[in-house]
Amino acid sequence: MNRTAYIRFAALLLSIPFLVFSCKTPTIDKEPKRGLVAENAMVVSARGEASRIGVEIMQKGGNAFDAMMATEMALAVTFPFAGNLGGGGFAVYRMANGDIGSIDYREKAPGAAHRDMYLDENGDVIPGLSTKGALASGVPGTIAGIFEAQSKFGKLDPKEILQPVIDLARNGFVVSTQQASRLQGIREVVREVNGEDTFFGKEWNAGDTIKNIALAETLERIANNGRDEFYKGETAKVLVDHMQKMGGIITLEDLAAYEAVWRDPVVFDYKELRIISMAPPSSGGVTIGQILKMVEPFDLRSMGHNSADYVQVLTEAMRRAYADRNYYLGDPDFVEIPIAELLDDEYLRNRMESFDPDKATLSSDIAEGSVLFAESMETTHYSIMDTEGNALAVTTTLNGAYGSKVYLDELGFFMNNEMDDFSSKAGVPNMFGLIGAEANSIAPGKRMLSSMTPTLVERNGKLWMIVGTPGGSTIITAVAQTILNAYEFDMTMQEAVEAPRFHHQWLPDQILFEENSLDSTLLKILTAKNYLINEGRTPIIGSVDAIMVLPDGKLEGGADPRRENEAAGF
Repeated sequence: MNRTAYIRFAALLLSIPFLVFSCKTPTIDKEPKRGLVAENAMVVSARGEASRIGVEIMQKGGNAFDAMMATEMALAVTFPFAGNLGGGGFAVYRMANGDIGSIDYREKAPGAAHRDMYLDENGDVIPGLSTKGALASGVPGTIAGIFEAQSKFGKLDPKEILQPVIDLARNGFVVSTQQASRLQGIREVVREVNGEDTFFGKEWNAGDTIKNIALAETLERIANNGRDEFYKGETAKVLVDHMQKMGGIITLEDLAAYEAVWRDPVVFDYKELRIISMAPPSSGGVTIGQILKMVEPFDLRSMGHNSADYVQVLTEAMRRAYADRNYYLGDPDFVEIPIAELLDDEYLRNRMESFDPDKATLSSDIAEGSVLFAESMETTHYSIMDTEGNALAVTTTLNGAYGSKVYLDELGFFMNNEMDDFSSKAGVPNMFGLIGAEANSIAPGKRMLSSMTPTLVERNGKLWMIVGTPGGSTIITAVAQTILNAYEFDMTMQEAVEAPRFHHQWLPDQILFEENSLDSTLLKILTAKNYLINEGRTPIIGSVDAIMVLPDGKLEGGADPRRENEAAGF
C-alpha cells in the first residue's frame, strides 16, 4: 500500500465510529482484574495440558528446570503449531539466591549451508526456498537445550519427567476450535510437502482426540537413552534419512556436533527495575534495552496509557532500536557485537535527539529501504516459578507456523524453517518483514538472529516478573509494553498482559494497532503528525505468558486471552 493509499485509508477510518480503547489504567474505584494466584509454584504456557504437567513435576519434588523439560515436551505434543523437538529456543534463569544466566539452544546452519544458497543465478532470492521444505531447516537444538539445563540444575530423573508427556502423546489430547482452524489452514500445504497420507494431512476437527503414537515412541527412546538418542541414535538416523530424501542438507555429523551454549544474559536498569534478558543471537535483550532506555527520560505515567503522546514516544524508540537491531546483531560466535555501546546512555540520548513531538521521524531518515510486511505467531513462550524461588523464562520456536511444513511421520514432529531468519540477501526482508545485514548472513554452523525475548525483571533487588511472548518481530515490543503496563501504570499481571498493544519495527514505516483498539481521536492526532497507521492487517500482537510476584510473595499468572494460554499452580 503506497502513501496515498494510506492517507485515503486513514480518511476512511476517520469517518467510522471507533470502539473505545479498552484495558486502560485501573482506577481506584475499580476492582483490579487478576489472573490465577498461587501460593508456591506456577507455570503459564500456551496449553493447559503443558502448564499442568509442569506443575505436576514440581509437586513431585522437581524444580523449575525439571518443569522446563516437561512443559517444553508437552507443548511439542499438544501445540505442534510451535511446540517442538525439531526447533530451538532460549531460556533465561534466575536462581533463588539471585544468580542469573541463560542458555542458547537456537538452531544452527548445517555444514553444507552457504551464503547464497537461496539465491538464483541472477543473485535474487528464490521465493519460498528458505521457508518451505527440507532445505529451510536448521539443525534442531531443543532436545540439547532442555537436557543441558535439566542436567545442570534439575533434581529428577529425565525418565520420570518425560513419562507423563509420553502418556499424553499416547492417550491423546482434544483439539480445540482454534487449533482445528489452524490445522485446516495448513492441511493442503502439509499434504503437498509430505504426501497425502501424512499424519497432519488428515482432517482434524474441534473435539477430535489426537493420539501421536510416533511421537510417544520417539520420546520414550529419548527418555531411555538421553539427549544422544536425538543427536546420534536411531532418531538421528531416521531424521537425516527423511530430510535428505526430501532434498535437505542436514547430516549425521551436523546433529552429532550440535551443542547448546550457556551465555551471559543482557542486563540493564530501567529506573528502579533491573531487567535480565536474552543476549545475541537473540536480538531481544539488546533491542528491548534500547527501547526502554530511550523512553526512560520521559514521564510516561503522566502521558497516560496508550495516549497519543505515549504511542508516539514509544514508536520513535522502537523505530531507532529496530534499525540498530537489523544492522548490528547476529551470532556472537561469528561477528563482533557492540552490546555495551548499543546500550550506552549517551548513545541512546543521541539516538533520540532527532525526536520531534510535533511530527513523525521518517524511517528513511534513520536508514534506507522499503519492504512489505507479514506477521506470524510462530513461537511459543512459557514462564515458570518453582517452590524454591527459581525462575525461568523460556521461548521456543519452529519459526513459521508448523515450521517448514516438513513432518517426520516416523518420528511424530515438524521440522523448523529457521534458515529464513538469516539474511538470505542483505537488504531483502524475511517472512516477518525484517531486513538483515552482513552480521546475519548465512554461514555453516552459525546461529540465525532471533526476536525471541524471554525476560526476567527484578524490583528492589527481588524477582518481580517473568515475561515473554510469541509473535515474530512483534515479540520485543509486546514484552516492552507488558513491563511498562505493570510498572508505569500499576496494572496487575493479567491487566498488563491483556492491555491493547501496538508495534513499529523501523521498516515498513507504519504503526500497527491491534484490531478494534484504536479510537478516532488517537488516529486523528497521529495522522496529523504524518504517522502511517495500519490497524487491520495484524489482528493480535503477541500472546504473553507472564508471572508476577505479589507483595505477599504469592504468584499471579498472566495468561493472554488472545490465544489459549493457561496458568496452573499450587
